[in-house]
Amino acid sequence: MTVVDAPAASLAPASLGAGHLQAAAARHAEEAERTGRLHPEVVGAMSDAGLARHFVPRRWGGTAGSFAELLDTVAGVGSACASAGWCSVLFAAHGRLAAHLPAEGQRDLWGDSPDVRIAAAIVPPAGWLAPAPGGWTLSGEWAFASGVEDADWVLLASLDHSGDGAPGYRVLAVPREQVRVRETWDAVGLRATGSHSVVAEAVFVPEHRTFLREALVTGVTGADAAPCHRVPYQLVAALLFAAPALGVARAALDAWTLLVGLRRLPDGRPLADDPTVQQTLARCSAEIDAARLLLEAAAGRADGPTPAPAAAALNQRDASVAVDLLVGVVERLMRTGGARALITGGGLERAWRDIHAIAAHAALQPAPAAAAYAATVFPATA
Repeated sequence: MTVVDAPAASLAPASLGAGHLQAAAARHAEEAERTGRLHPEVVGAMSDAGLARHFVPRRWGGTAGSFAELLDTVAGVGSACASAGWCSVLFAAHGRLAAHLPAEGQRDLWGDSPDVRIAAAIVPPAGWLAPAPGGWTLSGEWAFASGVEDADWVLLASLDHSGDGAPGYRVLAVPREQVRVRETWDAVGLRATGSHSVVAEAVFVPEHRTFLREALVTGVTGADAAPCHRVPYQLVAALLFAAPALGVARAALDAWTLLVGLRRLPDGRPLADDPTVQQTLARCSAEIDAARLLLEAAAGRADGPTPAPAAAALNQRDASVAVDLLVGVVERLMRTGGARALITGGGLERAWRDIHAIAAHAALQPAPAAAAYAATVFPATA
């Protein structure tokens, strides 16, 4: 098989779509919350819906798809189960990262099928990397490898001190069975993402299954590279992490609306007649739509022609502000949802925990996003 060929079976379209994945995620959301693990049906539905292959190069039977399409799919899944939405977007995103591997390394991952689930723990780099004949020996522990229990491969990053200058930041692709998972994820939100730690003990990684982080900064530069592979990591990282939050806020609004519909005012009229309730509904739904527009604008910059120099800062700004809006929405819904909103299993309290877990991610913090944007507006000073 040559680099540009793919097995005929891998070129077949996904048998089931995003609607099936969303339904499966909703059906198993409560169980996932209790067990801290996505149901096998949900994991399988991610592959059926084409999430793992979404950014895989077409030469391997992948979709090399758009960011706008992924945003829409992930938001839908996130409205059913935040953990499923989180793992869905990361399995897609990590396929895009792995597309920076040399062709031989890509063949190792996708030579048989593009539907390969990839976990990752590449920020910050960790562990120890030593040169070995034909490659590297990797040891150490990496935290927060979301979806690793259901992954086929894992991307890990470590500093390469083999040169004379500053250490290189090397990303390495390792088969999942060659590492050990240490169950460290027991969090208040995103409970079923399985964001555990990964331990490697003197694992050999051939040179062709590694690349330097600079490749993520520049994007894939080959003449046949798809648009989704040409964009730099910093242009799309915050957008991808923000996508599940849009679905979570929508689910929170649906849960709140159901709660309000069951309650009545002291005079017997529906609580929905209360002007304060109506204002909450209007403001929250509008802010969800505003956040959606911000994320769609960021996806449009990523999917468009060569981005302007300030595009990465704009996308980081818009993703951060969008998530801030969505957190505010869920906070407001919790405050006005009454005692029933606090009951476990009602949907609203789970959305409150999940959206705070998403917003805690380093890529979505307001201060660095503001600093990056300000640097494009204010002139540099000596």
